[in-house]
Amino acid sequence: MLSPILPITTPPQTSSSSKMAPSSAMAATMFLRSDDASSDDYYVPLNRLSVSSLGDDHSHRLEVKPLLPRSSSFNSINTRKGSTFLNQWRRRGSGDNSPESDRRSDGQGLSNEVAEVAVDTYRITRLGFTLLRYLGVGYRWVLKFLALGCYAFLLFPGFVQVGYYYFFSRQIRRGVVYGDEPRNRLDLYLPKDTNGPKPVVAFVTGGAWIIGYKAWGSLLGQQLSERDVIVACIDYRNFPQGTMSDMVKDASQGISFVCNNIAEYGGDPNRIFLMGQSAGAHIAACALLDQAIKESSGERTTWSVSQIRSYFGLSGGYNLLNLVDYFHSKGLYRSLFLSIMEGELSLRRFSPEVMLQDSNITSAASLLPPIVLFHGTADYSIPCDASTTFADTLQRAGVKAESILYEGKTHTDLFLQDPMRGGADEMFDDLVRRIHAGDAEALAKHAAAPPRRRLVPEFMLKLARRVSPF
Repeated sequence: MLSPILPITTPPQTSSSSKMAPSSAMAATMFLRSDDASSDDYYVPLNRLSVSSLGDDHSHRLEVKPLLPRSSSFNSINTRKGSTFLNQWRRRGSGDNSPESDRRSDGQGLSNEVAEVAVDTYRITRLGFTLLRYLGVGYRWVLKFLALGCYAFLLFPGFVQVGYYYFFSRQIRRGVVYGDEPRNRLDLYLPKDTNGPKPVVAFVTGGAWIIGYKAWGSLLGQQLSERDVIVACIDYRNFPQGTMSDMVKDASQGISFVCNNIAEYGGDPNRIFLMGQSAGAHIAACALLDQAIKESSGERTTWSVSQIRSYFGLSGGYNLLNLVDYFHSKGLYRSLFLSIMEGELSLRRFSPEVMLQDSNITSAASLLPPIVLFHGTADYSIPCDASTTFADTLQRAGVKAESILYEGKTHTDLFLQDPMRGGADEMFDDLVRRIHAGDAEALAKHAAAPPRRRLVPEFMLKLARRVSPF
């Protein structure tokens, strides 16, 4: 059982010239103490935070203690020996990622996939309850939780159909391993037409940096694969399993895997697009800019920004300094948000818009691919100004960029309600036209495609829009 949050004890001073770190950074550094003496680790490291002493040029690395015991961490997948399924899952994860090895027998393969998703869902749920204990059960979070339940219930007919496709479609390669860390997995959505190499979208899902999961992109993956586009939905560690630097690292590794291996699955290495939604748009933008900075400084990397044809950001936020107070007013409290972002001092480092205003990274900005930012004008989770101001900053830095706004669309309209509505979808059409730009045959095929079928009745979609907590 977890006891209340305790402050970290100030490290002993090593010299008379040492000074205390800023209190705002220390305030974001917390840990929970486990009262379970049988736990294999009394404290489990969760993240790291660089704190610069005032007036000192040196930085100190502080180990931040966890918000949860090891028993509820995803890392336990790597250490538990008693579960037969988890051992099988681990052995499969260390195996070959070739298309041939991914074609498992229908019966046992599907059973293992369902069990894997069930384990992930269970652990994500436990992490969610850990966060609730961390935040406290305030009225705002209770209301949001109830609204989320109503929202999921109203869209349940669509979720069932998408879930059936996710588990039973032969066009999906689930759980492809791209790294050694927990949740370093991605799902591949492959077109039925295998003639010639296909364009590829490396997609980073959203989830407020807390509840992101690769399966959240299954609806987009299904619909783009029907337009002869391969989609790779990249999973990554969420908070409190990891912090922002872990998320960026995971996303970058996933992008590297796509760039270096997608040809084995029928993808065109010369037509790779990077895309993210909500928090995933922010993570993907950070990974892209971080990669450009590394390349401009001559650092050796496993993938190149030049391999990305374009970046698509959907309903993302790119200036955390402007958003931290806004998120606090919406229930993503400042203390939690600063813990996710590794302290107030790191907000600038994880704000692509702010970083691009630095004249020292001009050479990095010149490496960036064309950038297209999609946003709804009625988005109250992340205001549409977040995309327009980022596009303006990119243009001033010499990057080819544009923002496309959709009148009256909310945070979830563009990603869930509109795709589940079927028929014409303006944002989806804009996306497909940009992916297939220059391919007259593919564009003609898209224009002649039958209307997408409806997944949820219209009255339920309208009610879901009204009760959505996002």
